[in-house]
Amino acid sequence: MENNATFIGFGEAAQAFCGTQKGVAAWKAGSCSAFDLKTQNTVTASQKWNEYSTHGIQGTNSLEEALGCSQNIFSLVTADQALISARNASAFLKPGALYFDMNSVAPATKISAAKLIEASGGRYVDVAVMAPVYPARLCVPLLVSGPHSNEATNALHRTGFTNIKQSGSEIGRASSIKMIRSVMIKGIEALTAECVFAAEKAGVLPEVLSALGEEWAEKANYNFDRMMVHGARRAAEMREVCKTLENLGVEPLLSIGTVQRQDSIGKFGLISPLQGLENKLTQITNVKAG
Repeated sequence: MENNATFIGFGEAAQAFCGTQKGVAAWKAGSCSAFDLKTQNTVTASQKWNEYSTHGIQGTNSLEEALGCSQNIFSLVTADQALISARNASAFLKPGALYFDMNSVAPATKISAAKLIEASGGRYVDVAVMAPVYPARLCVPLLVSGPHSNEATNALHRTGFTNIKQSGSEIGRASSIKMIRSVMIKGIEALTAECVFAAEKAGVLPEVLSALGEEWAEKANYNFDRMMVHGARRAAEMREVCKTLENLGVEPLLSIGTVQRQDSIGKFGLISPLQGLENKLTQITNVKAG
């Protein structure tokens, strides 16, 4: 039996896509499998198998087993694993399978991954996920580029995605848009942290936020949420942003700082931030002191 889909990596994004009624119906029109490296780690294996079960996904012990006869493969791994996953998957692809690389990596990384997939008979698709997967889930905006964009867009619609735009036939184009946009999005988050930390130390946080505009108290709170929960992953993405800029001949002076600030906050491991900006700052202070 052909698999409707295979997930390489079963973290937040894959679980978000499976965790809706529409998603369940779409993914389960055929069998759906997944492989995640965390199942090979004795510390994290039990949790990952529970996640498969919760979402009704067929977990597997190996990438070869997961790919099976799958025609739609969704790579959703950390940035440092994106090219490795493509290389490993290329050995087991069914001819003509669509390989959706949805990872936040530099265009050059996607071009290298595409060569591996295409050489093995697969069809590589550059996909940029342009917003947080929660709460949008299958409505999250996707940019698609590459020579198989038309077939890929149709396949994505069949599996339940609703907000898809094509950005050209060039592999790396969708990724370029996302990477360069992240200079601003993740950079503003990092600047928010620097500003808020300084304002708190000076005892003028309410006044500074008020001077920035009435919406900034909530913006700062949201930005800290993103960094506290996803800072390590966002830092990894920003390293890919730096590569993108360097390949374009643009020195990533500020983006290097964004990497450091995102990483420093993500390393606190506060995956459940408290409500409210001041409570978040207290939480970070307590972790530092501990």
